[in-house]
Amino acid sequence: MPQSATKPFIDVLSGQRQSVPPMWMMRQAGRYLPEYREVRAKAGGFLDLCFNPELAAEVTLQPIRRFGFDAAIIFSDILVIPYALGRSVRFEVGEGPRLEPLDDPAKVATLAPRADFGKLLPVFEALKLVRNALDPKTALIGFCGAPWTVATYMVAGHGTPDQAPARMMAYRHPEAFAEIIDVLVENSIQYLLLQLAAGANVLQIFDTWAGVLPPVEFARWSTEPTRRIVEGVRAIVPDAKIIGFPRGAGAQLPGYVEATGVNAVSIDWTAEPAFIRERVQSKVAVQGNLDPLALITGGAALDRAVDNVLANFSQGRFIFNLGHGIQPETPIAHVEQMIKRVRG
Repeated sequence: MPQSATKPFIDVLSGQRQSVPPMWMMRQAGRYLPEYREVRAKAGGFLDLCFNPELAAEVTLQPIRRFGFDAAIIFSDILVIPYALGRSVRFEVGEGPRLEPLDDPAKVATLAPRADFGKLLPVFEALKLVRNALDPKTALIGFCGAPWTVATYMVAGHGTPDQAPARMMAYRHPEAFAEIIDVLVENSIQYLLLQLAAGANVLQIFDTWAGVLPPVEFARWSTEPTRRIVEGVRAIVPDAKIIGFPRGAGAQLPGYVEATGVNAVSIDWTAEPAFIRERVQSKVAVQGNLDPLALITGGAALDRAVDNVLANFSQGRFIFNLGHGIQPETPIAHVEQMIKRVRG
């Protein structure tokens, strides 16, 4: 799609501040919506929904129909890359993802170097369906998990409170851990390029667990792999618009922005506003950072929280979003309240 057709979201990523910031929400297609719950029940399992193009397209479009957000994000998951690499990936109700763990160098040696992207054809088909259904002014976001975050699940076989298994493996067996990262970098580049070809206008790289890494490890396992992905995508699509989300990166954000070359960074609700304005937003667009719990709370507390985010960031290049995904128990009326407040 030509960039002029996907304003104002793309315009912000292209360097143009908007007087009313464009907005969307991470996890906006989700369990807080009754229409999503209905489709999810029809689909069966979570991956069944991800890999049914018609149903994945439908849930992607639901929040756009209801709220008129400036961007849709394709309904999928960061763990489809391990799945395409031939690893066992399943989602247990109430327990999250389960994978076969890659917790020692011998197991890492069994990792396929190249993904079978034929397994992900339903994702690309869903992107095409959504792109055809969207108003040209609404952007479509494709995404992947950052190698570090995806690797944390692959090593442990599941999520853990501080992703200690992956951190320990990176210390004990850095060469083997680097092999996992390298495979994820190369296959993430191809996956993102295929999403652009299928109709995505923007890409987001989710590094949900970046914040558990100390500075040297953060540079090695979060920043550098993301830099390689951005470089690899732009080698084929030079003007690709890419948002990074190294959650919890804090003081390491300026270095991340400079090294990776992303067009924007998403920030969580703990980010220090003056620091972000001076050291980050002066260089790239910023996306965020309403606390999802303020959205659950509603009322005057929500109004104050929204006003605070706008006061902090709306004078620069800014996309309004949450500091992480919307929670399932969030009342729809509070989302409507937030949108009204942002759009004035």
